[in-house]
Amino acid sequence: MDIKQLQYFIEVAKYNSFTRAADALFITQPTISKMIKNLEDELGVVLFDRSRKGLTLTDAGRTIFEQAVLVDKAFNNLEMELDNLLGLKKGHIRIGLPPILDPRLFPKLIGSFHDQYPNITFELMEDGSKRIEEDVANHQLDIGVIVLPTNNELFQYFAFKEEDLRLIIHPEHELADRDEIDLSELSEEPFILFNKDFVLHDRIISSCNQAGFNPHITSESSQWSFIEEMVICKLGVSLLPESICRHLNDEVRVIKVVNPTISWHLALIWNKDQYLSFAAKEWLNYAKEQLAELE
Repeated sequence: MDIKQLQYFIEVAKYNSFTRAADALFITQPTISKMIKNLEDELGVVLFDRSRKGLTLTDAGRTIFEQAVLVDKAFNNLEMELDNLLGLKKGHIRIGLPPILDPRLFPKLIGSFHDQYPNITFELMEDGSKRIEEDVANHQLDIGVIVLPTNNELFQYFAFKEEDLRLIIHPEHELADRDEIDLSELSEEPFILFNKDFVLHDRIISSCNQAGFNPHITSESSQWSFIEEMVICKLGVSLLPESICRHLNDEVRVIKVVNPTISWHLALIWNKDQYLSFAAKEWLNYAKEQLAELE
């Protein structure tokens, strides 16, 4: 038995057809049929029920298929590791970033990393923490930036930034001259929040409930710049992280919120069960070193 036989077997099981599997592998149908027959002879079991109703896995076939998939994955991982050991410092990294981050932080990190590894490319996906966690869990992203807490059974994480949220209001608002505001004083205000894909959406509502009221939400967005414009247009108030507030213009007023304060703690996450390529590992180590200096 060799890896090629298992890979052919996986394709036949995937398509439930010798012909379609052969087309996908760019080989002839007799070739793949013979390969599967040799595998059956070697294992001493029938892998497929070849009835007129179609090709289906036998009980033995299903058991072997599950193990074959694991062997094939391990073989691919081995190839990647060998490439890494040979110094082929190339690769592609998929990173999920919430658009609520300081807009200068990660472009600067990626830029300085690119100076050292110019052959490594990046795909950046902007979304809320909830969606980013889903995509990392489903292996659609290599690394994500999320708001803690996270699922410790699924992910490894590196926490790197904790800060409070600040109230942003129009300068003509009656509360604009205050240095700090109790959250309960905003009970009658219309709120503009990030949408439900963002952890901050739920956290702000929870904090308002803790302060004794349910916020009246008039609008939701996925972009902090759009939220800022809506506050400028007197459509409501909002709460944004301190690092974002430093980039707002003078047409809004930024005020500290207390009783309770609302904070967020950011972290890099990656799937415990997912193989990380050389490129992803290198960037993760580099990012951890750089982000640790922010503390």
